[in-house]
Amino acid sequence: MIDFILRPIRRNFGRNKLYYRAIDDMFGFIPNNIELYKLALIHKSASIDIDGEHINNERLEFLGDAVIESITSDYLFIEYPHYDEGKLTKLRSKLVSRQSLNAIACELGLNKHIICSHSISATQKHLFGDAFEAMMGAIYLDQGYNFANRLLINNIYSKRISLEEVDETETDFKSRLIEWGQKNHHTVVFRTKANADNNSRNFRCTILIDNLEVGHGIGSSKKEAEQRAAQSVSHEPSDEACARLLDRIDKMER
Repeated sequence: MIDFILRPIRRNFGRNKLYYRAIDDMFGFIPNNIELYKLALIHKSASIDIDGEHINNERLEFLGDAVIESITSDYLFIEYPHYDEGKLTKLRSKLVSRQSLNAIACELGLNKHIICSHSISATQKHLFGDAFEAMMGAIYLDQGYNFANRLLINNIYSKRISLEEVDETETDFKSRLIEWGQKNHHTVVFRTKANADNNSRNFRCTILIDNLEVGHGIGSSKKEAEQRAAQSVSHEPSDEACARLLDRIDKMER
């Protein structure tokens, strides 16, 4: 009853009406403490300085990450009673990956409301997923764990994600490439270096198979750069591709 009365008032009147409207449109409810959600939208690149302290969404992101992982673990434990720990861990990792959370944030329209510096590069687009984590942290503090649990499972996972598709999707390209190298007796090396681009720190990875460069990737973390580089190789090389690779190596050594 209270929500029925407050929804039109907060959506249409007051200085925070745009924030109330955004949260209601994305998540389907009117917040109690709107300041938490406003904070969740502030990326560290646009931090607000108050008495020498940088105010941004990083602390909420930290909390939201734990909330999402906890809810997801509980959800998968119930949905897949026959999965062992390894399979559950792998599936959870896919659901809470940056790629997955970025996609969720964009589907919700959260990416349109994030406050960040215009100098953010393309390699830092994980900030959408980070903001989603911060939002879940805000929801937990504002509405409680049970509410956050129902919202994530019923309104987001159930409506926007196919567990079967996620389960079948390959996301750990680095491990797959390493396994391929071990199986086929090839040396796979990930050469990763940090560099600065437009005043922001990122990483560049080069993959070498038997000392020949075959893939590159850039990311905001070493792990992300290596996964992208491995993904650029994209598939287990066929016998024909291996033959061409070894032929190129032979010519280089002559």
